[in-house]
Amino acid sequence: MGIKIYKPTSPGRRKSSVNDFDEITDKRKGPEKSLCERLVRRGGRNHHGRITCRHRGGGARKMYRRIDFRRRKDDCGASVVGVEYDPNRSCHIALVEYTDGEKRYILAPVGLKPGEVVESGERVEPKIGNCMPLSSIPVGMDVHNVEMNAGQGGKMARSAGAACRLLAREGNWATLVMPSGEMRQVRVECRATIGQLGNIEHQNLRWGKAGRTRHRGRRPHVRGTCMNPHDHPLGGGEGRNCGGRHPCSPKGKLAKGGHTRSPNKPSNRRILRRRRSKRYGQLVLPRT
Repeated sequence: MGIKIYKPTSPGRRKSSVNDFDEITDKRKGPEKSLCERLVRRGGRNHHGRITCRHRGGGARKMYRRIDFRRRKDDCGASVVGVEYDPNRSCHIALVEYTDGEKRYILAPVGLKPGEVVESGERVEPKIGNCMPLSSIPVGMDVHNVEMNAGQGGKMARSAGAACRLLAREGNWATLVMPSGEMRQVRVECRATIGQLGNIEHQNLRWGKAGRTRHRGRRPHVRGTCMNPHDHPLGGGEGRNCGGRHPCSPKGKLAKGGHTRSPNKPSNRRILRRRRSKRYGQLVLPRT
């Protein structure tokens, strides 16, 4: 995968870059119709019709591809038909066809090519694209689409270029290092897929102009200091100013410094080391 930069024929072209889609095998073929469904866009509104997430709306129409995150079809090989683009996620997806004729979409790791055979189960070979329990994966390998609970489906390491490293196994628990640097324990019965997800250079893309952001369904974000006092707590004042108080939402709720993760999450007990941070740099042993 690479990044393509055009000649600066306009200010938008000068600042933008695009994906060259080298990993996509068939660019003319559309998605598998039997695995697609129409997305209902709500523009950031809840079931009451009230905006709960600002700056959402518009965007290009797209179909949702149903992805097989569980990978529970054991003892049945699947041949890779092709690698496709998915507008709903940053990584690419692969269309696979099982020996019984069933087709499914899976997340496409780096190096997966059409014609290869991927499998799922406890006794399969640990090669790229195969899905196995953590108890069967050799220590030190990179995995993605990792389950939090057995049978639930992959929840972790599902974005472009993401991969977790299996650090150790002890009893019924496996220790993983997340892409963020967090060290976490997961049950060995949970499944993961071998390899690192493709489209690694996605994080280096530059949108370049406001129009490409609108195509993604993101509306303009106006700063609070630019508003009037009756529109935002930071608004008003003579000339440019910093607002006179800490950053907050239009309702006055403080925007920085608060905890965004619930302290009562059951999975918090299995975090050995927090993400890269001065505050959580030390090793924290789980409670028994």
